[in-house]
Amino acid sequence: MDLPTVAIVGRPNVGKSTLFNRLVGRKLALVDDRPGVTRDRREGEGFIGDVAFRVIDTAGLEEADADSLLGRMRAQTEAAILEADAVLFVIDARAGVLPSDRPFAELVRRSGCPVILIANKAEGGAGMAGAYDAFSLGLGDPIPFSAEHGEGLGSLQDALREVLPEPDEEDEDGEGGKGLRVAIVGRPNAGKSTLINRMIGEDRLLVGPEAGITRDSISLDWEWRGRRIKLHDTAGMRRRARIDDKLEKLAVSDGLRAVRFAEVVVVLLDATIPFEKQDLTIVDLVESEGRAVVIGLNKWDLVADQPGLLKTLREDCTRLLPQVRGVSVVSLSGLAGDGIDKLMQAVVDASEVWSRRVSTARINAWLTDALQRNPPPAVSGRRIKIRYATQVKSRPPHFALFGNQLDALPKSYTRYLVNGLREAFELPGTPIRLSLRTTKNPFEKG
Repeated sequence: MDLPTVAIVGRPNVGKSTLFNRLVGRKLALVDDRPGVTRDRREGEGFIGDVAFRVIDTAGLEEADADSLLGRMRAQTEAAILEADAVLFVIDARAGVLPSDRPFAELVRRSGCPVILIANKAEGGAGMAGAYDAFSLGLGDPIPFSAEHGEGLGSLQDALREVLPEPDEEDEDGEGGKGLRVAIVGRPNAGKSTLINRMIGEDRLLVGPEAGITRDSISLDWEWRGRRIKLHDTAGMRRRARIDDKLEKLAVSDGLRAVRFAEVVVVLLDATIPFEKQDLTIVDLVESEGRAVVIGLNKWDLVADQPGLLKTLREDCTRLLPQVRGVSVVSLSGLAGDGIDKLMQAVVDASEVWSRRVSTARINAWLTDALQRNPPPAVSGRRIKIRYATQVKSRPPHFALFGNQLDALPKSYTRYLVNGLREAFELPGTPIRLSLRTTKNPFEKG
């Protein structure tokens, strides 16, 4: 179903992101007391009762030079207004109408889009004077509202029902679901947002020379070669010891949540300074979450004149990241658009490996051979016996070994088994889980 679109706009710190979270029913957007937290447009499926719509949270409207970060944020908000079927113009009822509200009210009015005026922070009647003052904006009757406490939802539902068009029914394409979920992660300024903008063919995400522009984890629907993809842009991840700002901690936490909901994670490295300690930490984090991994070497156009560099970096990857041995390493340039097809093919391949299942008969045939070539060691004079193995789940592949005294099995031997599974059943670059399950001795007392 193609839902109508509602954009939430207004000056900074009037409660737009809190309203967005209220409408989607989850705390998706970052919220903080300071102004200017939201930068990119964030989208979600909102609903009030039987009224469903696509809702867009936007950056606060401010006067700024077009080339500055604030100016680029404002351009994103204006693009959201042009895309919307209705606009929720939000003011702070406790502060009343400020001079900065008026030019933006005029901007919304000129767009020709239906406007619903929201006087937020009016809980308990505290902002009623400011709500009455909002009549002067010429945007119609304001709705006294409290995004924090949910007051005024009934009035907003009635107003939306009047202005929104009926949703368009679409034919199902038979694929089901929301497509392959792919998260792009990496250090600040690795070029994650630039890469996604190039993928989708529009300047949808804020980019610039400033590090740390992205804060919210932004999800976007895309189609690649007929396959539905849900892309997640995330905030740059620095070492925890360097993060002393509460807002940056929230942004990184939001990025970690995107990793947990993804199926494949592209760890984007700056090809001019690859495999720094933080890069290795990020890959380790993704592996511990059990997600399929692809390594992207971005900004390759800056180092493409160095012969043999890609081969060297792939060897470095094998040496530094043994937990994802065989992971795909793809050179690309998000700015120039080079290598995107190779990256997406690696993503699709990694998803298929991540979802692979192996029959129990094949696993045990491999296990018999592996035990003959390298038997497990003895413990206190008794040899550890591994009786059989099976795959208990996929996504990621998870195998279980059954036998006796398996709790005494050395880590070096479990690594031998994991590497053997990876090679025998072609599971490159994906996390492999191995559970050791000791069978109970029926003759043991108690």
